[in-house]
Amino acid sequence: MKTDNYLSLRFEGFLPNKPFLCFCYYYTMKYYGLIGYPLTHSFSKKYFTEKFEKEKIPEHVYDLYELSNLSDFPELLRANPKLCGLNVTVPHKIGVVRYMDWVSPEAKEVGAVNCIRISAESPVAAAFSGEVGIQDHDFKLEGFNTDVYGFEHSLKPLLKKHHTKALLLGNGGAARAVKCVLDKLGIEYILVTRKAGRDHVLFKDLTKKMMQEHTLIINTTPVGTSPHVDECPPIPYEHITADHLLYDLIYNPEQTLFLTKGLEQGAAIKNGYEMLLLQAEKSWEIWKSNEVAQ
Repeated sequence: MKTDNYLSLRFEGFLPNKPFLCFCYYYTMKYYGLIGYPLTHSFSKKYFTEKFEKEKIPEHVYDLYELSNLSDFPELLRANPKLCGLNVTVPHKIGVVRYMDWVSPEAKEVGAVNCIRISAESPVAAAFSGEVGIQDHDFKLEGFNTDVYGFEHSLKPLLKKHHTKALLLGNGGAARAVKCVLDKLGIEYILVTRKAGRDHVLFKDLTKKMMQEHTLIINTTPVGTSPHVDECPPIPYEHITADHLLYDLIYNPEQTLFLTKGLEQGAAIKNGYEMLLLQAEKSWEIWKSNEVAQ
């Protein structure tokens, strides 16, 4: 019989004058990984490899699957039939949604998937489900967004009563989960971008009053990421006070120039490392769950 990640085989027989019963266990390999492009520095591979070793989880492998073109995704799945789960990073979080057979409500709201659970499913069952992401396949792809969980649970412990309005720096893919969480928490926000757009404020147009009223400032741009550690979003840092909380989704370096400038003004600061940890553990929880998505 199959139990979790190993096969248990039962043998019965007879020795001279007595019967015997023997159980043999054979571990089956389970593969997980990350798709995106480029994947030169991966937090996920290091994290899960160390997790499997530390927690003595045998026959589990986490690898990198670099995809420059998302159209190669179906072939990747067919070439790796033992894949049980995938994380998704830039630039494929949005595009991969169309390949899913099922998408969680949060991922639908955000419009992006960063965690995929892969399970066996017959082509007949897939046809009757009414949702087929990839034609002629014998697996089911379930899409989730764990960025929402990671951001929310790393932010909430830091919030104070006066953190009712936020400045959201950037409006790219990384901002989607952040906007979902802010809406959920009832925190008003203004989008701050370099280019003009509907309901956007340009960086150069930020005023002292805006800075004073919006005491939560979240950087979702890549500005300041290593090796460009001497760069930071162009906001008027002189108007930041001890009432402010600055959150940077970047985790490398540990303290960006954006956070340093906020700290110098007395603000509380937070980088994106805990968010990564939380979303990684949420992915693992999803992959290990036997709950059937409806």
